[in-house]
Amino acid sequence: MFKFSLLPREKIFFVLFDESAQNAVKITQQLREMLYTWDNVKERVGIITDLEHQGDAITHQIIAQLHRTFVTPFDREDIALLAQSLDDVADFIHAAADALLIYRVDRPTDRARELADNMVQAITEVEKAVAEIRGRIDRERLLKRCVEVNRLENVGDTLYRAAMAELFTNSTDFAHVIKWREIYMHMESATDRCEDIANILEGIALKYA
Repeated sequence: MFKFSLLPREKIFFVLFDESAQNAVKITQQLREMLYTWDNVKERVGIITDLEHQGDAITHQIIAQLHRTFVTPFDREDIALLAQSLDDVADFIHAAADALLIYRVDRPTDRARELADNMVQAITEVEKAVAEIRGRIDRERLLKRCVEVNRLENVGDTLYRAAMAELFTNSTDFAHVIKWREIYMHMESATDRCEDIANILEGIALKYA
């Protein structure tokens, strides 16, 4: 695990943000893989749970470092918000995976797979955007990444609305509706957090680049 003493204090935040974003990519990829293969679900959810715990640990390190660092690379509020929003992505992915297991879903829907595909694209773009704040910020390049994250979030909204409309139109099984409504909401919330991250990074670009 990362040791604080190896780097100057201001550099530690960037390393931890990279780790958090990379962890978010991993957990989202795990959910997508589970939805497409749909085997060993309990074991796959276990992997997702472990990744969510790793994300929590990274977030705790960022907040602890924030409390012990007098001069930070950018606003403390932005650091805290970025850390929490990255952690929220992992939390919502874990919640979706957990619901799939707890509710004993027979098989994933095509809409769930579409949402997962879009989430992987969005969080992968977030990972690239987070990497842009290390060192000298290229404002134009970072803002372009933020615009792309926002575009993917809009795609996610469209997919979510289509999934919900289809769910309530085509299903007469009330339990099925309740299960998938919750799962879709968790997945859509994860994509929403990607937009939150993009907005934070856009603010950092405008203030510091």
